[in-house]
Amino acid sequence: MLRQRVIVTIVLLPIGMAAIYYGGLYYISLITIFLGLAAWEYGQLFSAGGYRPSGVLVVGGALAFILLRSLDYFYESSWYDDIAWLISILVLVSMTYHLIQYERGRDQAATDFAVTISGILYIGLLGSYLVLLRGLPDGAWWVLTTLPAVWLADSGAYFYGRTYGKRKLCPRLSPKKSWEGYLAGIAVSILGTAAFAAMWRLPAGPGTELTALRGAILGLIISVVAPLGDLGQSMIKRQFHVKDSSNLIPGHGGAFDRIDSWLWAGVLGYYIIVWFFL
Repeated sequence: MLRQRVIVTIVLLPIGMAAIYYGGLYYISLITIFLGLAAWEYGQLFSAGGYRPSGVLVVGGALAFILLRSLDYFYESSWYDDIAWLISILVLVSMTYHLIQYERGRDQAATDFAVTISGILYIGLLGSYLVLLRGLPDGAWWVLTTLPAVWLADSGAYFYGRTYGKRKLCPRLSPKKSWEGYLAGIAVSILGTAAFAAMWRLPAGPGTELTALRGAILGLIISVVAPLGDLGQSMIKRQFHVKDSSNLIPGHGGAFDRIDSWLWAGVLGYYIIVWFFL
């Protein structure tokens, strides 16, 4: 399993790094593919538990957020300034769809409606911050600091926890995770993001807000909080007795398995950077 994960990472990481660096259509396409697949897997997880969210609305609604973010990213439009209109339309359309399903005999349509809306907002609204993050000044370098904060924390927690972990972090949600691994992940993330920010400061050029200290702060907050995204997905999978969201990526599970913490890191990183660094 570990060998598979390493091989897939070696293959996919350069693609992801290149898309982040070049931005534009490359980055938007990669984010759209991952979030679209994750939204579909989200619906499939709940379908495995006997619910019937609208797959079309979950995927389509999530991608609508990405589309509007992309318009702002490419054309500096103002479509996303008042996002309440999109949320309102999606809620109304979702309610209408599930009303029809109830009339056709689906007694749990009200719960299905809640699952549909949660999927749209969780994947689409939070995922759209990955686009917004790339659109910031020096956005490529901020993304290459924010997302590694998650990767470093996960790797540090996995390798240290596997050897030295004794105290269970969340016995029901994720029995293999330990407090020792969690704390090691935080330490690795702080040091790693500080190093990344220091390196990225050079190509970002004069006037950049990137510093090693800010990278360390970003790594600290994200590594402390973002693991909740992974645990949240574990909650869903355990409720429905499913190991992975899909078998799309050998050794890694599905797209939702890969981006569960990215969703948290994207929104956290964006607001930390905008509120405190820019």
